[in-house]
Amino acid sequence: MSSVLLDQNLEGIKQKVMNGERLTIEDGLKLYETTDYLTVAQLANQVNENKNGKNVYFIQNMYINPTNVCEASCGFCGFKRKPGEEGAYTMNEEELLKYVEERWNDNIREFHIVGGHNTDVPFDYYLDTIRTLKKHYPQCTVKAYTGAEIEFFARHAGLTMREVMEELIKAGLDTLPGGGAEILTERYRAKMSPDKASTYEWLEAHEIAHDLGLKTHATMLYGSIESKEERLIHMDRLRQLQDKTNGFMVFIPLAMQPRSVNAGLKRRTSAYDDLRTIAISRLMLDNFDHIKAYWINIGPQLTQMALSFGSSDIHGTLIEERISHSVGALTSQGLTREELIHLIKGADKKPVERDTFYNVIKEY
Repeated sequence: MSSVLLDQNLEGIKQKVMNGERLTIEDGLKLYETTDYLTVAQLANQVNENKNGKNVYFIQNMYINPTNVCEASCGFCGFKRKPGEEGAYTMNEEELLKYVEERWNDNIREFHIVGGHNTDVPFDYYLDTIRTLKKHYPQCTVKAYTGAEIEFFARHAGLTMREVMEELIKAGLDTLPGGGAEILTERYRAKMSPDKASTYEWLEAHEIAHDLGLKTHATMLYGSIESKEERLIHMDRLRQLQDKTNGFMVFIPLAMQPRSVNAGLKRRTSAYDDLRTIAISRLMLDNFDHIKAYWINIGPQLTQMALSFGSSDIHGTLIEERISHSVGALTSQGLTREELIHLIKGADKKPVERDTFYNVIKEY
């Protein structure tokens, strides 16, 4: 990379990146603070192209939220309902199958399942959800239950997290989604998600999954009370676990959504913060193959820009996403395969349809 640096403070970081050396949290803070925005993008794009060439991946998937009843009181959630509250629901088997059937097409390869921490149903309910889907749609990968949900199941059922994971795998679980991580510092969790898994418990859930042979996903929910340093501590904690297990496939930075779709710009993350955070994620997480630009949160056009800021994945068709849309997401609830391909080609990248585990289904 031969471009002229506008910020000479980045020279050391540029050399580290070019030499394949790991960046520190202090390096990450410099990347957040610099006004030399395009150098950050160029570095991230170079790292991504070294790993993935021009390939940008997507999947045809369906979101399922079997219940929105939840014991937790997270400061960012508009999805949850208390038992008996208006709008509260818990799908039974018939409702689950009807929901899928009404949205099904034969190209769907993954069910993405997350929901509330519902104390009104037993652990078997969550196992049966997987068993039902595996029975009727054996060709689909089941990506189900966040690390926070794993901790909840263990507490609710009187089991260890390892026992919970073993039962879920027997039922047909293929991978864990990355949710429930939010920001992996205790200061943040004490304020924003005090009823959910601790930093250690979330990481432990994924370490157990990796130990049992599953590849999993990791997220970061940014844009509220966390400091830039806390974002970088979050990345570093994921990086350390990845050093140990090599079990994460992808990192997904998620922009915090405001409580209302009518919320003004002041209540949303900026485009600059979104793109910078994706680029910094790519530079910090040297042992992750993929950084995902989640179009539901940042919109299709900014997602397209993110493909030059270190992202190699734009997620999927979704069909009907509810959780981000229960708060202030402004995007549609799904995109077609043709729209995803158009986005990727418009960024001068190569669209690659994948399965959950980044096996190539088709190149476009």
